[in-house]
Amino acid sequence: MKISFHGAARTVTGSKHLVQLANGENFLLDCGLFQGLGRDTDSYNAAFGFDAKTVDFVILSHAHIDHTGLLPKLAAEGFRGKIYCTPATKALTEILLEDSAMIQRDDAKYKNKRLTREGMPQIEPLYTMDDVNLLLPMLQTVEYDKPFTISENVEVLFTEAGHIIGSAAVNLKIKENNTIQTLTFSGDIGRYRDMILRSPAKFPPADYILIESTYGNKLHDLIHTTPDDLLKWIQQTCVEQKGNLIIPAFSVGRTQEILFELNQLSLEKRLPHIPIYVDSPLSMEATEMLKKFPKYYNKKIQKILEVDDDPFDFEGLRYIKSVHESKALNEDMHPKVIISASGMADAGRVKHHIKNNISNAKNTILMVGYCEPRSLGGRLMNGATEVRIYGEPFEVRCKIGAIKSMSAHGDYEDLMQFLACQNPADVKQVYIVHGEPEVQDHFAERLRKKGLPALLCCAFCCTYSTARLESTSVK
Repeated sequence: MKISFHGAARTVTGSKHLVQLANGENFLLDCGLFQGLGRDTDSYNAAFGFDAKTVDFVILSHAHIDHTGLLPKLAAEGFRGKIYCTPATKALTEILLEDSAMIQRDDAKYKNKRLTREGMPQIEPLYTMDDVNLLLPMLQTVEYDKPFTISENVEVLFTEAGHIIGSAAVNLKIKENNTIQTLTFSGDIGRYRDMILRSPAKFPPADYILIESTYGNKLHDLIHTTPDDLLKWIQQTCVEQKGNLIIPAFSVGRTQEILFELNQLSLEKRLPHIPIYVDSPLSMEATEMLKKFPKYYNKKIQKILEVDDDPFDFEGLRYIKSVHESKALNEDMHPKVIISASGMADAGRVKHHIKNNISNAKNTILMVGYCEPRSLGGRLMNGATEVRIYGEPFEVRCKIGAIKSMSAHGDYEDLMQFLACQNPADVKQVYIVHGEPEVQDHFAERLRKKGLPALLCCAFCCTYSTARLESTSVK
C-alpha cells in the first residue's frame, strides 16, 4: 500500500490523499479544492498530480469544499467510479458543489471584465454546472457504524468526527498480499464540547493514521462565551458606532453556530433590535437541510428542540436570496449585521461586502474561524493596512475583530483525546496532514512524546509506502 498526498499537507486546504494497492486498485480519500493560497491557488487547482481515470473510487470524510470541491473536475477528467459518504454529507455536497460551480462561473466572469480592459486573454471557470451534474449520481451513502465492502480488498467503517453534520472518520481494512492492514483517516476532527454536534467517536485499532492538525498547537478559549462575544461586537459596532458588522462565515457549520448563539441572545432578550442578514442562498439551503438530521445533534440541542422547534431562527433575522437584494445592502446606510460566505473571505458575496465596508472606520469585519494566512481573511487578521480585492487596492480603516472561541476544529487536547483510544505501541505510523508547517512541527513533537510515531507529509512530492515507510518522488 502506498499513500501520496496531493493537498492538505503542510497546508490546511485541498485535502486529497491517493491510496494505491499492489493489485493496481487506486482510491482517493477526499478530493478538495485549494482555497486562500493567493496567486498559487489557481495553479494548485489546475492539476491533480495523478490521472483521474485511474481512480477507482473516492471516500469522503465530509462535505466542506476543501474536501469535496474538485470532485466535478475529477469527473470532467474521466473519473467514473462511486463516491462513498454519509447521508448528510451527500445532501450537503450536492448543494455545496452547485454553489461552487456558480462561484467559479461568476468569479471567472468578473475577472474577465478586468482582463478585457487590460487586453489580456480570457479565463475559463475551473468547472461548470454540467460537470457537477455528471458527478452527483456517483454519490453513494452509508450510515455511521455500519461496515461496508467496496471491493474484495477494501472494507470501510464511518465513525462520528464531530466536525460538521455528517462528518466522519474513515476506517479502512485493506487486504494486500494475504495480510490485513488497517488505516484510519480522521478527516477534520471536531470538538468534544461542541455546542451543537455529537463528540467524535472512538475508532477501531489502526496500523496507520492520517490525522488533521489545524489547531495542533493551540487551545481554544473556553473562558469567554461566544454569545457574549457576539453581543459585544454588535453593541460596539452597530449600536455605539452606527456601523455595519460584517461576519465572513462558512455556509455549513459556522453560519448555523452563529445563528444558534444569536437565537440564545434573542431568547434571553439581550439581542439589540438591529437587522441581521444572512446573505448567502447556500447558507439558507444548508440551514434547512441541517434541520432534517436532528439525530446528529448532541443531547443539549435535543433538549432545546423540545421547547424551541427552530434554534436557528429569531426575530430580526432575514435571508438574502437575489444578487439585487445583496447589492441593496451596501446602499442601505442603517446599522446592520451581515453574515456571508466564504469563511476565509476569498470568494462569494462576503468579498463584495468587505470591499464596500473596509474603508469606513465605523464598520467591523469579524472573523470567526480559521483563515489560511494568504487568504483575504488571513491577511486582515494579520494586520494588513491595505489589501487588494478583485485587483483593486483598498485601505483598511475598519476594525478587524476575531472570536477565537468559535471553531469546528478541535484543539490539541481534542486531537489527543481522539487518539487516546489507540495503543501507541500498536500504531506503525501517524501521518500528519491538514496543518500549517509550524503547527504540524509542534503537534508531531507532542505525538512523539506520547509514543506515537509521527511523520510530516509534504504535498505534491511524497509517496509513502507502508511496507518500507520511505519517501519517494511523485512524478
